[in-house]
Amino acid sequence: MATPAQWLAGARPRTLPAAVVPVVVGTGVALSYGGAVWWRALLALFVALVLQIGVNYANDYSDGVRGTDEVRVGPLRLVGSRVASPQSVLVAAFGCFLAAAVAGLVLVVVTRAWWLIIVGALAIAAAWFYTGGSRPYGYRALGEVSVFVFFGLVAVAGTTYVQMESLPWLSVAAAVPVGLLACALLVVNNLRDIATDGPAGKRTLAVVLGDTRTRVLYSACLLLPFAIALALVPVRPFAALTVLGLPLAIPPVRAVHAGGTGRALITTLQQTGRIQLVFGLLFTIGLALG
Repeated sequence: MATPAQWLAGARPRTLPAAVVPVVVGTGVALSYGGAVWWRALLALFVALVLQIGVNYANDYSDGVRGTDEVRVGPLRLVGSRVASPQSVLVAAFGCFLAAAVAGLVLVVVTRAWWLIIVGALAIAAAWFYTGGSRPYGYRALGEVSVFVFFGLVAVAGTTYVQMESLPWLSVAAAVPVGLLACALLVVNNLRDIATDGPAGKRTLAVVLGDTRTRVLYSACLLLPFAIALALVPVRPFAALTVLGLPLAIPPVRAVHAGGTGRALITTLQQTGRIQLVFGLLFTIGLALG
């Protein structure tokens, strides 16, 4: 029987910036147009968080029953380490998906945007089939595409829409750097696991690209968001605040290009999450002040 601390570790709290940042940035866009609705923003944040935790539990379950996590250098996996039964982790995953669906339905009702039900259903399906089902797309080098779409475009634009009930172009533009930073988190995670994912049959994008090109991809995903934020300066001058977070990108980029592997990249993963949060906060302030 897993302890509460082990369940918390299995939820992988270090990945939660990927859920928090797009909601915060989407709210920053709404603020810049004078259309922020705080209770809707908080409900959107709840949806994003429980969906992210559900993804993590679902991945834990699916990778665990396949045996992918039997040899692992990353954080605790509940099923792979046999501290929790596969059934209990599966129930936890679908409990999170249900909570996200109920909260999301509230936002659908208040906005009367019934098409959002389809978007929510696609998000939950993407969460499950990342490593679940007979042909998981996360095993076919499509994980980063899904992350960019759902933790970038959908999350930022969706957060703005449920508050403003319209979709300004700035919301879509702001979603791009947010999606890239979410991809950076997944890229460095998969870079760390290349040695174990390949033999286990998990063909992540890192496995397909190989070690060297994956390191280049990581740097691009981490640094391009700052360039995109600066490109928005003509319309939102305070977006330039994001450069204050640029020095934080130097240590992880150096570590990745110095050839760090395995456990050495756990620190890089933590640093990437920190950059997400700092960039997200500065970007949100810059957008809101505009």
